[in-house]
Amino acid sequence: MQPRAGGVRYLLDGAFCWMATHEWGDPSAPPVVCVHGLTRNGRDFDALAVALARDFHVICPDLPGRGASDWLPDPLRYEATTYLLALSHLLARIGRPVRWVGTSLGGICGMLVAACEHAPISRLVLNDIGPFVPVTALERIAAYLAEQPDFATLAELEAHLRRIHAPFGALSDGQWVHLARNSARNTAAGRVAPNYDPRIAEAYLSESARDIDLWAIWSRISVPILAVRGVHSDVLTEQTLARMQADGAQSVLVSDAGHAPALMDAPTIEAVVRFLEA
Repeated sequence: MQPRAGGVRYLLDGAFCWMATHEWGDPSAPPVVCVHGLTRNGRDFDALAVALARDFHVICPDLPGRGASDWLPDPLRYEATTYLLALSHLLARIGRPVRWVGTSLGGICGMLVAACEHAPISRLVLNDIGPFVPVTALERIAAYLAEQPDFATLAELEAHLRRIHAPFGALSDGQWVHLARNSARNTAAGRVAPNYDPRIAEAYLSESARDIDLWAIWSRISVPILAVRGVHSDVLTEQTLARMQADGAQSVLVSDAGHAPALMDAPTIEAVVRFLEA
């Protein structure tokens, strides 16, 4: 099964830009929006989307600068306000309440949307992200983001993804191949590179090294929340998860993963589907 291609245009700095979407299921069904992590794309959710498409219309955008979406002229515009601007156009197109699944950056976007007045999010899944991220985890991400490699073959890209995304969990060879195929772009020099604008690193690395603290945002969220945590995660710590649980969040632990679970294993998919169907 393959997704349908779609997308929306959003106005940024005097130009209309394209944000691509990958869509599954009946468009008349209740919508679920799935938003990926920093250097990933909407095809990361294929396995989850197939399961959800039985009952939902699943919309998986490629954030600006990723996948099939437009790259931005100014690399410093790769930041939260741009993503929220693009996503708000998508939410306006949908035009009704949505359930939201967000991995890492996609979860931060979900929290920022859910904290707004009249937000259209009715249920929120946060995949290995919470209102607090320690600076040590951000520095680890910066180290691999700064590499900006390219490769002679898709197999070499796959090997790279297996290394830097080992915390995704115990994926099968077929799942790694799937991720590699949907994470690749051909460069002008005939090489294979990760399918995102490498200048995203400029915006990320330009930020001062400090913890992300969104507890004030968190306090304004009133919808049901499911937190998925890889037990080896350095991004969503045990202490942060415990505070989220004390505030009423449900949780699922993925034993063989760190940051962030790939959401490809049957038990985690089943837990997410049950939460979203409630």
